[in-house]
Amino acid sequence: MTRYFYPLLLIVVFSSCKNNESIADATGTFEAEEVVVSSEVAGRIVSFNVKEGQHIAGDSAVGMIDAKGITLQREQVEATIESLNQKTLDAFPQVRLLEQQRTVQQSRLTNLQHERTRVENLVKADAATRKQLDDIDAQIDIVQKEMNVVQQQIAVQKSNINSQNRGILSESEPLRKRIAQLDDQVERATIVNPVSGTVITKYAEAGEITAAGRALYKIADLSTLNLRAYITGEQLPSLKLQQPVKILIDQQDGKSKEYQGVITWISDKAEFTPKTIQTKEERANLVYAIKVNVRNDGYLKIGMYGEVLFSDSASK
Repeated sequence: MTRYFYPLLLIVVFSSCKNNESIADATGTFEAEEVVVSSEVAGRIVSFNVKEGQHIAGDSAVGMIDAKGITLQREQVEATIESLNQKTLDAFPQVRLLEQQRTVQQSRLTNLQHERTRVENLVKADAATRKQLDDIDAQIDIVQKEMNVVQQQIAVQKSNINSQNRGILSESEPLRKRIAQLDDQVERATIVNPVSGTVITKYAEAGEITAAGRALYKIADLSTLNLRAYITGEQLPSLKLQQPVKILIDQQDGKSKEYQGVITWISDKAEFTPKTIQTKEERANLVYAIKVNVRNDGYLKIGMYGEVLFSDSASK
């Protein structure tokens, strides 16, 4: 029995190693949907409560940029609008003078009309001449024409002043739009975190001067990661979106840890095999990129390598 013990042991070990060996259908690296948060206004960073590795909730304020300059601009525009009201003309004094003149004319007209009635009665009684009546009629006609002229002057005066005032006040509307823009800039001076996630990289510190569009920090949702892998054209027809697959990562004890993943994206264009990626068929020059969404239990890291198994038979 001793003669056959060692060969039998070698066969068992070899068979065990062969069964535990995993043949990956594709390999790739984990990546996250990263968002670079930038400054929306220029100025000194007054406060900036962001640390690398910190988890920040979405739509939460994480800092403030000094907006004093914007506030002063707003006050200046408000003062300009106020000065426009002082530039407007008041038609009342000039119109009142013309109306007083018309009141005097109306009084003269009333007196002349009474005088005409008296002279007309005298003419009927042969106590006055017809010429006297005609003279009074001429005076009445002159006063009526003068009153019409004054009335036209009042209308023209009101129209001119109203037009000038409208022109002055029309300048206030663009200024109010400017105030709205400045209010928006003041609101944007508050640094708001757009998405819930973990801060990956911090680019700025409190006290620094920033510019509009300058990156402040990078954040990503690490609760799920994407394994970007590459497949050959022969594998492409057997895959579809939302297809479940197995993901394996190496551990320190030499074993592999298994995750469940879902294919969320398949490239529609072929590309050359990346130098850092090896596919099942190393001779293939053109491959297709895919993304597999994997829920992160805290062990998965950006840049970590992973293996993809499309079927159970691939691991046998």
